[in-house]
Amino acid sequence: MSNQAVSRHSIVATDFEFMTSQYSICWDKLRDKTVVITGAAGFLAAYMVETLLFLNETQQLNVTVIAVVRNRDGFIQRFFHHLKRSDLICIEQDISLPLQVDRKIDFVIHAASQASPKYYATDPVGTLSANTLGTAQLLELARTHQTEGFLYFSSAEVYGEPIRVPTGESDYGYLDPLAVRSCYAESKRMGENMCVSWHAQYQVPTKIVRPFHTYGPGMKLDDGRVYADFVADVVNGRDIVLKSNGLTRRSFCYLADATAGFWTVLLSGANAQAYNIGNPDGEISIRDLAKLVAGLYPEKRISVRFEHRKESEDYLTSQISVTCPDITFAKSLGWSPVTSIENGFRRTIESYQS
Repeated sequence: MSNQAVSRHSIVATDFEFMTSQYSICWDKLRDKTVVITGAAGFLAAYMVETLLFLNETQQLNVTVIAVVRNRDGFIQRFFHHLKRSDLICIEQDISLPLQVDRKIDFVIHAASQASPKYYATDPVGTLSANTLGTAQLLELARTHQTEGFLYFSSAEVYGEPIRVPTGESDYGYLDPLAVRSCYAESKRMGENMCVSWHAQYQVPTKIVRPFHTYGPGMKLDDGRVYADFVADVVNGRDIVLKSNGLTRRSFCYLADATAGFWTVLLSGANAQAYNIGNPDGEISIRDLAKLVAGLYPEKRISVRFEHRKESEDYLTSQISVTCPDITFAKSLGWSPVTSIENGFRRTIESYQS
């Protein structure tokens, strides 16, 4: 089966060319290795999978990627153009159950998680299970195989209501454990401590990333996140409808920049350490982001308007008013984002157009 280069959207191809050539990442550590990636068809993890396939094509790294997914149909849909490759293996299973792999595993990347707020109300148990039970199973897998690296995808939500903005890795704020919406943040916190504990007791080389709001090609445009809604509206030529006052502020990082940060932490980060991965220069209010995205294509004449959210909608809103990362730790590894919010959202929108 061929592992030759396949046809990628020009935006996506440019992302990988830039990421693998312009960032000082120790790619050679991956040569001839086997890498397990959970949640592989998900937004962030899929770009990790695609990075390795691109490196196999361009730098002949001979990496074997074991993609663990909850649903094979989702894998087929996301990686339809790679299905004949011998360097990409799919395993379909519940990540909360033991994972059996019949070859030596060198790296584990745990990115399986229900990260969309629309799941926090409808499936809180499923949301927290991947972050806790799944993490325990994968840490045991890493311990058994004596892996060279284990990367855990946490979240900026572990900070709760931050005590300082920009927020550093030790700036924790209030988080209500009795609120159903906390199923995600609390379980991410527990997953982090599990990584630290397995490192302390079993010397599993765990690294932790805390992504802030990340956007880019491959986002599910119906997953309930407001910035995905904005992109969907522009792609489809619809007016943007805000269901809040839009005054909350978030920092947005383009996917290719964030992915380079994830690889940097796995291959160069300190064990049992968390790293913020986000773009402080991408901080903007939701209202202003809507206007910015609508204004990228004035010929479409997209307007921004406001509506009240229906009480029947299964969406638990965040009470956090501002999030913005301090990325000093990640910068110390040689990583920092370079894509402006205007260019990033333009690239994202164009990636959904043929």
